[in-house]
Amino acid sequence: MKKSTTNYKIENEQEKGLKRELKTSQLTMIAMGCAIGTGLFLGSGLAIKTAGPSVLLSYAVGAFIVLLLMGCLAEMTVAHPTSGSFGTIAEKYIHPMAGYLVRYSYWVAQVLAVGVEVSAIAVYMKYWFPTVPGIVWIAFFAAVLIYINATSVNTFATFEYWFSMIKVSAIVGFILLGAYVLFGTSNHGNIGVENLTNDGGFMPFGWWGMWVAVFISLFSFLGTEMIAVTAGEAKEPDIAVPKALKATVFRLSIFYVLTIGIMLIIVPWKSAGVDESPFVKVMEILNIPFASGFMNFIILTAALSAMNSQLYASTRMVYSLSKSNHAPKILGKVSKKGVPVNALAVSTIGIVVAGIVNAVLPDSSYAFMMGISMFGAMFTWMTIFISHLFFRRKWEQSGERKLPVKMIGFPYFTILGVILLLGLTITSWFTGFKIMLQFGIPWLIVLSIAYLFIDKNKNHKVQQNNTVFKQKTDKF
Repeated sequence: MKKSTTNYKIENEQEKGLKRELKTSQLTMIAMGCAIGTGLFLGSGLAIKTAGPSVLLSYAVGAFIVLLLMGCLAEMTVAHPTSGSFGTIAEKYIHPMAGYLVRYSYWVAQVLAVGVEVSAIAVYMKYWFPTVPGIVWIAFFAAVLIYINATSVNTFATFEYWFSMIKVSAIVGFILLGAYVLFGTSNHGNIGVENLTNDGGFMPFGWWGMWVAVFISLFSFLGTEMIAVTAGEAKEPDIAVPKALKATVFRLSIFYVLTIGIMLIIVPWKSAGVDESPFVKVMEILNIPFASGFMNFIILTAALSAMNSQLYASTRMVYSLSKSNHAPKILGKVSKKGVPVNALAVSTIGIVVAGIVNAVLPDSSYAFMMGISMFGAMFTWMTIFISHLFFRRKWEQSGERKLPVKMIGFPYFTILGVILLLGLTITSWFTGFKIMLQFGIPWLIVLSIAYLFIDKNKNHKVQQNNTVFKQKTDKF
């Protein structure tokens, strides 16, 4: 393969101290690791409860939205491979305030998503230790993953690669097992394609249920944009990023639709929920010795992997904010091994929140944490689409080098992405995920006020410096 000869310049000092060590395979596995977490293994149960068998359409629509998003993101990331990623792009092509809002919103989304994963870990550990409080497992696994992230980007990437490899292998094994049960054996009682139409038909909750489940499916895909965040530490990003994005979207789409399809055929959809992973229920129904315990271990690994990736993403985003003078300078400092350890420490807030929520709402902490974490994700994805509209127009007007990667169907597919996400965001107000907007709207208002205050102070300081400079020069 031809080596990249592009000379990547540091933009706005955002990459100083970070090291470009990540390979294409690591980028793909990091994104897979972030996306294949509780959204598939536990959240799929909630989606099935919401839509019934039509959840297959929900995940297909979710995959289509992500495919559009990745097309836009690949084009922009290759042009600007920084850890600030879509935040830097929004700042450069829309307005500095847009970059500020999207970076903080993405940061809080990832920080809270860490809390979602760690809440799920507490659920998984109950399988083996039903009497141990969930807070114990939250504290233990949080400490392990914070240590991994604080070591070096290579250590993080190595752990994430193998975390992801374990769960991807498990999913492939699950698909093969399901195929064997469905086509290679007989006499399995109520197992069969008829489960897709039993208990109310394919759409027991109509088109509304299917549409609401699209919202839940997007949480499952949250993390695919991680590749853009890792671009600031990637080798040859113009080659690695597009390859990793395409591979990630393709694999996730296949894994999600196939695995959920198999689950629905084996397990009646009314048995799904968030008290236990549907994957474990499948193993229990099939009566495979020790298989449910093994699957629970795989799912635990998946949650740890997603949590690991989300800690990385939130750390790099707050690091980027510091480098753009939107967060304290101390958060932009890196260790000798190139890790922003102060930014990492701040990004563990979600673990503390999850611990508190788990103690107060032990039976509904997962759904609650998912709801409040989704606003930042939805806002970020919508901003990526809008940024792409501004980016393409200004890039073409500037007459800069030809884009090595281009989004097909521009601007129609980009606008379609905005419309679909806006529709889903509005939909959340009329569902059990109303908490998303109840949290998100005040969050944006507070952020906007803070930005205007900071911007006003900056302008005041600039004017003061100019006045002092003028007074000094007047003396001469």
